[in-house]
Amino acid sequence: MPPRPRKRFGQNFLHDQHVLGRIIAAAEVAQGDHLLEIGPGPGALTDRLLALDVPIVAIEVDRDLGAALQQRQAENLTVVIGDVLKTDLTPLLTDPPYKLIANLPYNISSQVLFKVLAQRKLFGRLVLMFQKEVGDRLIAGPATRDYGILSVLMQTWYEIERVVRVPPGAFHPPPKVESVVLCMNPLLQPRVEIVDEALHRQLVRGAFAQRRKTLRNSLIGYGWQPEQVDQGFAQAEIDPGRRGETLTIEEFGCLANVLEPITPQGK
Repeated sequence: MPPRPRKRFGQNFLHDQHVLGRIIAAAEVAQGDHLLEIGPGPGALTDRLLALDVPIVAIEVDRDLGAALQQRQAENLTVVIGDVLKTDLTPLLTDPPYKLIANLPYNISSQVLFKVLAQRKLFGRLVLMFQKEVGDRLIAGPATRDYGILSVLMQTWYEIERVVRVPPGAFHPPPKVESVVLCMNPLLQPRVEIVDEALHRQLVRGAFAQRRKTLRNSLIGYGWQPEQVDQGFAQAEIDPGRRGETLTIEEFGCLANVLEPITPQGK
């Protein structure tokens, strides 16, 4: 009997063999690769990866499913039972870079990406399943409705391509949304040089904190002093009357490199 999905873990188990095949093909796993899978569930994707005979670390929050994976007793599989967001990845991923291949639980997908960004040196290619709306944000360009924090941060460091759209029927139980698989390849160099990554993230968050306001007002509302903002716009040669969603990846990087850092309360 197949395991019963648990709502509290946001479980929707992928079973469509065509989609699984597309994920495997996009990963281009070769001898010498090391893999990380997050949220393997019953192991439909895990079993396909095990057949490739490369080392796999699988992190599963559901104790029952994690125990079932351990019972496979595969020499190339290390199962970690725990919450990936609370797991220190550095001692686990001892042979980086790892290819991250996963049908991510949708309720933590954005948080996983922020964790990956913070530890980019551990990872190579990412092949990940997302809710379609999140996928649209990741590949969106400036001056579009979907362009936002994840668009800027991920596209600064990765080349992102759509692999395949996935209908609800590919899962058990079927989710109420469509899904998409994206392939993300790390760039050899970021699209723009970033002097201070923490400040860059802070700027991007501030720029989209109040999308309807001008970039100047949004940043001031986020915690920068008016004189800091005005000086930064002048140096970066960016019109302060624009909205954050109109800035390109390069313009965000340029502005971040001339702004003074802040630590706004509660941000």
